[in-house]
Amino acid sequence: MMLNKRILGITLVLLVGILPVSGQISPGDLAEPHAHLEGISNCTKCHTLGDKVSNEKCLDCHKELKVRIDQRKGFHASGKVYKKSCFICHSDHHGRKFDILRFDKAKFDHKETGYVLEGAHKKKDCQECHKKDFISDPNIKKKKQTYLGLNTTCLTCHVDYHQKTLPVKCDNCHNYETFKTAPKFDHAKSKFPLTGSHKDVECKKCHVVKIKNGKEFQEFKGLSFSNCTPCHEDAHQGQFGQNCKSCHSEVSFHQVKNIGSFDHNKTTFPLEGKHSAVDCKKCHKASYTASLRHNRCTDCHIDYHKGDFVKNGITPDCRECHSEKGFPQSSFTIERHNSSTGNFKLEGAHLATPCIACHKKNTDWKFRNIGTKCVDCHDDIHKSYLDTKYYPESKCTNCHTLEQWTMVKFDHKLTKFPLEGKHSEQTCKACHDQKAPVKSEKLHFTGLFTECTSCHTDEHNAQFEENGKVNCADCHTPEGWKSRPFDHNKSRFKLDGKHINVACAQCHPTIIGPSKTYVLYKTGKIRCENCH
Repeated sequence: MMLNKRILGITLVLLVGILPVSGQISPGDLAEPHAHLEGISNCTKCHTLGDKVSNEKCLDCHKELKVRIDQRKGFHASGKVYKKSCFICHSDHHGRKFDILRFDKAKFDHKETGYVLEGAHKKKDCQECHKKDFISDPNIKKKKQTYLGLNTTCLTCHVDYHQKTLPVKCDNCHNYETFKTAPKFDHAKSKFPLTGSHKDVECKKCHVVKIKNGKEFQEFKGLSFSNCTPCHEDAHQGQFGQNCKSCHSEVSFHQVKNIGSFDHNKTTFPLEGKHSAVDCKKCHKASYTASLRHNRCTDCHIDYHKGDFVKNGITPDCRECHSEKGFPQSSFTIERHNSSTGNFKLEGAHLATPCIACHKKNTDWKFRNIGTKCVDCHDDIHKSYLDTKYYPESKCTNCHTLEQWTMVKFDHKLTKFPLEGKHSEQTCKACHDQKAPVKSEKLHFTGLFTECTSCHTDEHNAQFEENGKVNCADCHTPEGWKSRPFDHNKSRFKLDGKHINVACAQCHPTIIGPSKTYVLYKTGKIRCENCH
């Protein structure tokens, strides 16, 4: 065998010197990539003299492949082909158009290269990745056809959508199925964990897609989240500062927390008086953030006067007479009354008369056309009883004064019932009205009874009634119901010791009955165990 090789080697040398055409001993034309090695003088660049094609000679030329094999990287360093002869897969001399890199792509196992194809990568054609655009080595890039020159970094093939704002290791967030989502990204491990309604927000709502450097760009890094306003519009326009969390939570802006501690004085409508006790929802019915009208009282309150004060088409605001302390309290002074109304000035007892006495009829307030005569407000208790010649046009001032109706010229001492104590301070009507034996619309001045209960209601609910009558004078005097102290020691239960300092209400409760409320004095409970 060794002799045959030597003879073959000598023969090839002789042929090189004898034959004029170099291709006459070639098995066929070389493939296009090796065409520059055509010619008998170039045989030994690939063939070892007297031997087959040498792997070493192949790798002397394909240096970039040798480097990878030496580093035990790539397909040629895999167990499937390592140290096998190159010509087994890459034979030549089959013509210029012969594909020296031919292999069955359908059966090729890419994991032998050291890079497993996963997800969407499995669906790609080889040339979609193995193209010159993705090769950075200028020497490899010059090759007409090669599968070398790529690395496993995502940005070798894919455009850096994040434009160097995020780490280049894309698989920190993405998988191989699609780049449009980031299923591996855990927002809970970021500086802004998603809680509440933030969990349901689409990424683009916060990470807005912009145009940067002429390309579409979605910003994920450098967003401000120290407060809510970078993403949310400040419905309060800075009125309450920027710490939205002091009132709101991530669950919903419409659910306000700690509303009881909210300082309404920071708004354009500080809560004062009665307003401070109003439930928030009474005013903020739809939302706490919705703008409310509050310049005029009638923006929230009904005009109880039903336009009665409208003058020249203008309705004065409630605050001209009322305040936040309450509508029953009016700041409309007597001076304003006497100067504004003109036709009825307040004098005498009218100065102390509450507005409701004249200006409220049934449920409606009236301030105009309510009349100025006495009988417009007061009942004519003498009607059909006294001759009108004593008070023409029912003018009460013929007998009475504005200071006090009871100031009349009648001497009550002429009757069987002289007026003493508090009785002397009463108006005639107080006794001579409906307390008469015969009920009528007129006052009775004769036939009246002198018993206390004829005029006064038995506030004790008949507790002290004897033989159908109640002798109020046992405890009271005309000077006043409380003018005569009650001597408890004359009762069935004498007060001594600690009992002396006990408040009356402790033992004598107030009874709220269906028709009246009264203090129970005759309790029948005089034993210790009744109270203790």
